[in-house]
Amino acid sequence: MNPSYWRPLGRVDFAQLRAARVQAHYAAQWLARAARAYIPPQPDDGHTNLGWDDGFDGFTSHPLQAGIRLGLRMPDLTLALVEKARISNSLPLHGRTEAEAREWLGEQMATLNLVDSAIDNPLPYALPAHPLAQGGRYDTATLTKPLRELSAWYANGFSALSTVMQRLVACGLPAPEVRCWPHHFDLDCLTPIGNARAAPTMGAGFSPGDHYYEESYFYLSLYPRPDRSLLPRLNALGHWHTQDFLAAVAPASRILALKEQQAGTEAFLHSAADEIVKVLSGGEVRAAN
Repeated sequence: MNPSYWRPLGRVDFAQLRAARVQAHYAAQWLARAARAYIPPQPDDGHTNLGWDDGFDGFTSHPLQAGIRLGLRMPDLTLALVEKARISNSLPLHGRTEAEAREWLGEQMATLNLVDSAIDNPLPYALPAHPLAQGGRYDTATLTKPLRELSAWYANGFSALSTVMQRLVACGLPAPEVRCWPHHFDLDCLTPIGNARAAPTMGAGFSPGDHYYEESYFYLSLYPRPDRSLLPRLNALGHWHTQDFLAAVAPASRILALKEQQAGTEAFLHSAADEIVKVLSGGEVRAAN
């Protein structure tokens, strides 16, 4: 994806966006289950995180086999086997249960000569409560607009956070690739600030919404917490979140009110990241132009 790419964002009722988010969260677990079953484990569950394929308009797993990934197309919640940018088989989830999704995935794994029982291992975390967990069916027909908006938010999240990562790399910091973590269904990339074994870290991320915020939001977190007096002043787009974690947060409602959404969001992320690195490193850092 071009780092300067930004999709137009519209206004969607946050309750509708939450309904779309929770169903998408459940659907994404099939990618995580497949990764846990067929990809060698990596530290911090890195083998289960997901990338974004803009042409596919959705998430894709790490390769299950050479050139073959499992994907979730976001606007219509369709599971698909993606082979070198080509969809070889797919299952729209609308009207289907989790059991039916499991049956389809098992059939696809069998075609790859993978043991399908491995995908039945329980997830090591709980998902938000939803009728899908008790045999309910996916319903994307009533969520067409919010699913499109959710897709746009994720696409923009990958794009904007990639510019932050590039900026950090230009400063000599080991910024990782932007990925989606299926546990919380957020985008996050954790950067150590310094070379010490327990160096302070900054997390640059995007959440589609959670129990802290009903709306989507970008964040830049700090760990460990510095003295409150050291926190930089944020521009009008953001505020400091202090409950359970410390982060500079820019909520969707403020982003949507901007005339230049991309420029305003990236300016907030870049300036806040520069200041946070200074705080965590205890000094100045040369920012990229």
